[in-house]
Amino acid sequence: MFLGKQEHLLSYNGEVLIFQLSKPKHVEGAADKTMNLCVRRMSFNRDTKLFVQKSSGLFSMRASHLKIEIICCSCATDSRTGIILPCILMKKKKRNNVFRYLLLLLHGSNQFEQSFYFKLDYELKEDIRLFTGPSVLWRHANKLFYISSDTCTVLSAPVQLSSVVWTGEIADEGTVVLGTGTACLPESEDEDEFSTSDRAIWGSEFFGYAVKTQKMLTGTCFMPHAYSRVVSSVYVCKNEISKKQLRISLVAITHKNQLIWFQDGLPKGVCELPYEKPCSVKTAVTSSSDLLFIVSFASGNICVVQRRDSLQVASKWQKVKSVLVDDFTGSGSEQLLLVLKDDSNTEVLSTFILTDLGEVNYASGINYKHDVPAAEGLQENGLLTVQALETRLQAGCTSVRELQQHLRLKKKVILESCRALIDLVEERTHILPTAKEEGLVSLWDDVENPPHSLSKETSLASKVPEHFIEKLWQRVVGDSLVVGVELTASFYLSLSDVSLSLVMDQDFSLISPVIKCRNKIIKLNKAFSALSVSSCQIEPPPKKMKLDLHSKNDLKKEFPKRCSQVQLDGAKTVIAVTSLSPLLAFHHVCCVVLLHAKKQKRQNDSLQESKNITVLCGKIFLSLEDISNGKYSVKMLRDNSYCTGSMEDILAVLAVSVRFSFQIVSSGCTLTPVNSWLLGEMECTPFKECHDSIFCHKAGNVYGTVFNWTLKNPFEGVLTLFCRNLTVLFQCLHSLSRVLPPSCDVKLLRSGSKSILTEQLALALEKEILILRSSFFSKESKAENSLTWGNEPGKKISDVPVASLLDSEEGVQQFRKKLQNEREESVLSMNQTMNGALYQEIALKIAEAQLSSDMIVWRLSKS
Repeated sequence: MFLGKQEHLLSYNGEVLIFQLSKPKHVEGAADKTMNLCVRRMSFNRDTKLFVQKSSGLFSMRASHLKIEIICCSCATDSRTGIILPCILMKKKKRNNVFRYLLLLLHGSNQFEQSFYFKLDYELKEDIRLFTGPSVLWRHANKLFYISSDTCTVLSAPVQLSSVVWTGEIADEGTVVLGTGTACLPESEDEDEFSTSDRAIWGSEFFGYAVKTQKMLTGTCFMPHAYSRVVSSVYVCKNEISKKQLRISLVAITHKNQLIWFQDGLPKGVCELPYEKPCSVKTAVTSSSDLLFIVSFASGNICVVQRRDSLQVASKWQKVKSVLVDDFTGSGSEQLLLVLKDDSNTEVLSTFILTDLGEVNYASGINYKHDVPAAEGLQENGLLTVQALETRLQAGCTSVRELQQHLRLKKKVILESCRALIDLVEERTHILPTAKEEGLVSLWDDVENPPHSLSKETSLASKVPEHFIEKLWQRVVGDSLVVGVELTASFYLSLSDVSLSLVMDQDFSLISPVIKCRNKIIKLNKAFSALSVSSCQIEPPPKKMKLDLHSKNDLKKEFPKRCSQVQLDGAKTVIAVTSLSPLLAFHHVCCVVLLHAKKQKRQNDSLQESKNITVLCGKIFLSLEDISNGKYSVKMLRDNSYCTGSMEDILAVLAVSVRFSFQIVSSGCTLTPVNSWLLGEMECTPFKECHDSIFCHKAGNVYGTVFNWTLKNPFEGVLTLFCRNLTVLFQCLHSLSRVLPPSCDVKLLRSGSKSILTEQLALALEKEILILRSSFFSKESKAENSLTWGNEPGKKISDVPVASLLDSEEGVQQFRKKLQNEREESVLSMNQTMNGALYQEIALKIAEAQLSSDMIVWRLSKS
């Protein structure tokens, strides 16, 4: 070692780099104008528990020994390669007080590289930092200056800083300098009006300056401005962008001998430090995953603060020359290397402490030979742990592969089922793929032609003799595709058992061809007043049991509204609504439209058996070009005070709308303003096909809203709205509230108007009575057919003249006998047994009718 030479220590990749300046050996007759910068790489020997030299390097400079020195050294990223390298800043003083600074890079081969140099007419003394580039940053006369290897020119930042407390990388901002400066007070405020405490708080504030973007960052995302006068050094532990907000966790030391933990700009913990004048703080993550804060003091003391439930001083040392943090033992976690002051020994690393406040705890001057077997055992245990972790990792990867294979198999089954469904409704024979095509080994011989029974069954299942489909159409409303199937008047199946399916006809191997959609059933009359739009009707709570009668659809589908002036046309339409945007990704789409229904047929004992049938309605074609040209758009135009929209356009608008009904009652005046509001402010015109309902042509969000205004009397009416969403509903109600009289009472009818529900209840009760009567007479007729009248079958007492029987005693006895026989036969007829199948049929019909009546009564109670 060279006595009295400058020494700087730096940790790099688990090694200790010792930089020293020295003169070469003196040669007689040669001028002494050379200075050498030497580096030694020291690594920790786990056997001897000492630091040994691994390699060394040398860099020669022409200078005088008294005029060159090491300013600082640190690790920074080389922007050319992205590799972190050790950097050394050197200073050479020339004549006329000109200072020349040189930045050197140290490579892995111990070769020094001169990155750049610059000259100044003053000496660097305050807040000197090395960062990415490599670059040099310093503060002089409350101004911030920096130079990098890319520019090689000294630049000045447009900020006034009294101190720099941290320099580092921030997400999306690059290198950021955090410092304190004089607070910029608002011009409208009078500085003299501030109290002493206000001056203490607002006299200075934090500034964040992004070097690359030359942008100012608010200091409050780091710490409150009130701490700007007391904080001396900061270390940012974590920074990230979350929900477009910069979130920062940091630790700061203050002149008040405190360590404070900040999170998102707010203090979360504080710890009193054991010594005075703290100057820097850094962190370490140990083997036990503990986060340690290492605080250095101007007196050469060191303390470690541990953060668990709270901030507490875990350990402290005195007379420490330098403290480094790195993985010196190669264990995968960080340790603290404390180089102690020792005047008796000239070797730099002769006296040290290596610890992580846990398992690792080494100190110089102690013989660790007896610990070698323990270290070997520890290494063996570590190897076994790694092997166990590798086994678990392989098992996890195997499970993931099995799950992926299972998902691929499920997708194949679903796709093959969809192809079979399409072939079924199109009356094609579906041929299953062979085992060879599926990459499987067949356990029996593959049959080239499918079994005849399967083909026959497929053909029979797909043939539906009835013609149900009247028309297939499609419309585009907003971001929805509406597909409608108009049923014929002869359609006799229950509408509650009818639905549509859309299946893509193309062969897509990565997606399911079945399109998710929601179904609605609409039944119209010419006056539009019996409109029924149903998709998911609410039900009353069950009483004792719930039968699968599919009673959740609107009862108007089963009980058409009776009207003396307008007759129903019998037209029923099943509609499927699906999202349009996912289909546009394919540019051209062909979809098969399938109608699903439940058909009932009679068996031997008149019991109805349900059978699901599927009918091919046709195909629809969709392309982005057709949509752009408005081919399937809804056209609602004004023509002589009418809306010229077709019935399909009306149905499409209703299908994508939500229905709301409101009862409006006015006790003080008539409701004439409602009709004026509809035709005036809302710019509504009635449909040419359905005069009772009107279409809103007003520009804005309310365009396309359908209204139906029915007056029960001049003081009471029901307003029904079909709107796209709740926002449109609120806008319409807000506009309506401005024209209604103040005495009006508006009530939401959750299940329809009372008049319609009352009429439905009457129809339901009538149907219930008819079912009971027909069931009773069918039973009576069957019972009477099985009875006989004594010796005179089929003859009743009423068939004989009563006067002729009462003329004699013998006639009275005969009359009495016949009357007794008729009474007995009547009793027998009342006690006749009934066939079980017939009883089930009658009970099911009565239950259906009673459930319908109960539902309407419940809806009336809620309206």
